[in-house]
This record gives sequence, C-alpha cells and structure tokens, in this order.
Amino acid sequence: MNAMDVALFPDVVVNGETIPSAAIAAEAQNHTAPKDKPGIAWRKAAQALAIRTLLLQEARARGLTPEPLELAPGRFETEDEALIRALLDEALAIAPVTEDAVRAEWARDPGRFRSAPLWDVSHILCACDPRDDEERASAEARAVALLARLDGDARGFAAAARESDCGSKTSGGHLGQLGPGDTVPEFEAALRTLPEEGMTPAPVLSRHGWHIIRLNATAPGQVLPYETARDKIAQALEKAAWAEASRAFVESLASRSSIAGASLEPIRTTQKAP
Repeated sequence: MNAMDVALFPDVVVNGETIPSAAIAAEAQNHTAPKDKPGIAWRKAAQALAIRTLLLQEARARGLTPEPLELAPGRFETEDEALIRALLDEALAIAPVTEDAVRAEWARDPGRFRSAPLWDVSHILCACDPRDDEERASAEARAVALLARLDGDARGFAAAARESDCGSKTSGGHLGQLGPGDTVPEFEAALRTLPEEGMTPAPVLSRHGWHIIRLNATAPGQVLPYETARDKIAQALEKAAWAEASRAFVESLASRSSIAGASLEPIRTTQKAP
C-alpha cells in the first residue's frame, strides 16, 4: 500500500490511544483481500490492531506483568504477546470438554472423521531451477511438448515417462501410493483436483521443476472409530470454545470503549447473493 493509499484512511483511536495509519499499512501486508478490493486488507488490519490495543489496555489496567515464553529455541514472545496471553489466561474461564459432548459431536456425523486418503500417482518431471527464468522456460517447453504428445492418452504415459528427470522413469513414472504431506504443496494441490485416471491439463510448477501428473486411483480414508477420533474432536471443541470466549471478551471490552476509525464487526470479502 503506497503513501496515497495511506492518506485515504484515517488513524484508529482506541480510548484516546492513536494507532497511526502507517502502522495499519504495515499490518495490512499480513491480511488477504481480493485484488480489486485493497481496502478490505486495510479494514482487517485496522480491526486487528484495534483489538490488540483493547487487550493491551485491559492487561495494563489489571496490572499484569509480561513474562515472555520461549516459543522455539532462541525465539521468545514479545512483551505485548506475553501480556495478551496473560490477560486471556486470567480473563477466560473455559469449561472442560465433557465426554458426552465429544461423543455427541462424533455421533452427529462419524463420516467426517476419516484416516488420510491414499493416491496412486504417476508423474513426468522436467527438472529445472524455478528461479532461473531461462531454465524454467526451457523445462516448461519440454513439458508442454510431452503433454501435447500424450493428448490425454493415459496408455502412452509410461512410455513418455522414460524422458522424465525423476528416477521413477524406470517404472513408467509410477510414484506408488502417496498420502497428504508426502509431496511438495504445489504437487499435492494439483493432485487433489484430479479425478481418478485424470491427468493435469497443463504442467504444474514446483520447486523441482515442471510436472505432468496422473492420478491412477484413489483409496478414500476409512471412517475412524470413536476411540481413535476422540482426542482430535476434543481438541477441536476446546479450540472452538476458546475462540468463542475470546470473541465475547473482546466484545465486552469494546462495548465500554471508544473506538474510532475501525469496526469490530465481521468483515466480508464477498458480497451476498441477491
């Protein structure tokens, strides 16, 4: 967001404390928005900083002292993060999730809780360093030519795979059975769009180069028994309860505060259908 954009939006003031537009512009880089609606990222940023300011003001009003935790080796919370955590720990009372609640959530639709699917996959790789423009373009041209030669004919895939830059070329490009997380994200994202026996209509770029991907078969995940799914369901219910309690706490703070330049109402990124 440039200086002209910043000038179009006001500072945010929370209980007399000003959040400058420059800080909101910096925060806006962390929020997504449609390309034709940059103001949405600004409103999300203004809202996030207004909530953060409300929480910090309340933490200081309660006389809380920040005690930053180590989040990872050598990486600690900031004092503001520690203050907000301390406030929420003190202010939120989350009732323990009961066994009855967990079982009721599972019974509502056991089919939602499944083991990971397995995909039987083949591919052809035209390797390149994606950061090298010339190398990337040359590898893409190879992949496009191979794809055109295949013309959707799966029977010729194994033969075409002999030109692959992956060791799987010795087995017709067959990678075997893969599950979520077994490949790089770009590859998996394309794989998830394919029907059984389907092939990517265009080469897919990953950090390894250009891929032509074929989904040979899918084995859907099996429905998990209650005992296996229980911990995951309990964690999800606890997380939902914490989020709801946090939202209600922020609303209670906002109801007795003066906020200008930002709204705490949910921000919609799309318009409702007429």
